[in-house]
Amino acid sequence: ALDWCVANKVTYNIRVINLSLGTHAKDSYKTDPLCLAARRAANAGIVVVAAAGNDGKDWSGNKIYGGIHSPGIDPSVITVGASNTYGTDARGDDSIATYSSRGPTRGYTLVNNVRKYDNLIKPDLVAPGNRLISAAAGYYGGNKLLTLFPSLLAEDNGSIDERMMYLSGTSMAAPLVAGTAALMLQANPNLTPNLVKAILMYTAQPLR
Repeated sequence: ALDWCVANKVTYNIRVINLSLGTHAKDSYKTDPLCLAARRAANAGIVVVAAAGNDGKDWSGNKIYGGIHSPGIDPSVITVGASNTYGTDARGDDSIATYSSRGPTRGYTLVNNVRKYDNLIKPDLVAPGNRLISAAAGYYGGNKLLTLFPSLLAEDNGSIDERMMYLSGTSMAAPLVAGTAALMLQANPNLTPNLVKAILMYTAQPLR
């Protein structure tokens, strides 16, 4: 799919790709197939945004480090973690969502039978990802998440096309950054993926 976007970039004016997906990182970003595909897209001039993953804590609630997912471990992509806004507009109470994957990246290569880890600083930034409200896909009974967890239903006025639901995760946070990148490119189409990433990172508000 990433290679298709590269091949059809000019035809469809593809400037941004959002990857609300990922898998546990095992290989180094230098050889990981997902990372290689994401890097090809970035090298072709497409901004690639990836979810960091939701492995920030264990079942006991203890913080886990080194849980960034692939392709978020690649330096060329904008890797997005999730923040919790606690339902307020003010930023003063924002914090990192406990489930949001933390770095460093732990993909590795074997050198003389010894694991050599990438250990890159990730995620690159965070965006609101806790209890976001968006469209609820599927007909009644066809949305498995809502069937299993009815409390996720945020609004239901009886119209299937207008149901809304809550979702949390770095996969919810990443599209906010992808949308921001699209607005940046609308304002200045000459921005490169690296410049978009740099501007976002250097203008982000630091959170503990």
